[in-house]
Amino acid sequence: MKNLHTIIVVLFLCFGCKSPEARLPESVQSGSFLKESAERNIKLNEKEKSLIQEIIKNNPDKDYIASESGFWYYYNTKIENDTLQPQFGDLVDFDYNVSDINGTEIYGNANRTYIMDKQELFTGLREGLKLMKPEERVTFIFPSQKAYGYYGDEDKIGTNIPLICEVTLNTITQEND
Repeated sequence: MKNLHTIIVVLFLCFGCKSPEARLPESVQSGSFLKESAERNIKLNEKEKSLIQEIIKNNPDKDYIASESGFWYYYNTKIENDTLQPQFGDLVDFDYNVSDINGTEIYGNANRTYIMDKQELFTGLREGLKLMKPEERVTFIFPSQKAYGYYGDEDKIGTNIPLICEVTLNTITQEND
């Protein structure tokens, strides 16, 4: 019996004290997800740009301007003599309507006050307001990545929806006033 215990202890010491071995991962991750996501986004962007170009082509009476930020707009009412435009921290009061790319109204006749770059507002509208002067009315066309993107607004605007927004900038109250 003593020999059996000795054999068990010797076997345990020989095989139980083995150095740890690195385990292989169960699945190998590659950059394929990111590549596929980028490809999907490029295709989506091209599709939306094509839709927007079609809208512009079908409205030759509008003088569309392509912004440096990746959206398009035209002036319904342009103020030439005023130079005041919203800056960081300024309080702006504006009215707006939001429609999908087909012109179906999503939000109508809304009013909002917003502190420039200090409160939440979707990227395109925040950048669009910076181009405006008091009492101007501008119609913006935002591709989905400049609007609410993948998440939507969790209410009426779904995933990857390009938007048309008509905005009237009522007032600008400068931060240092």
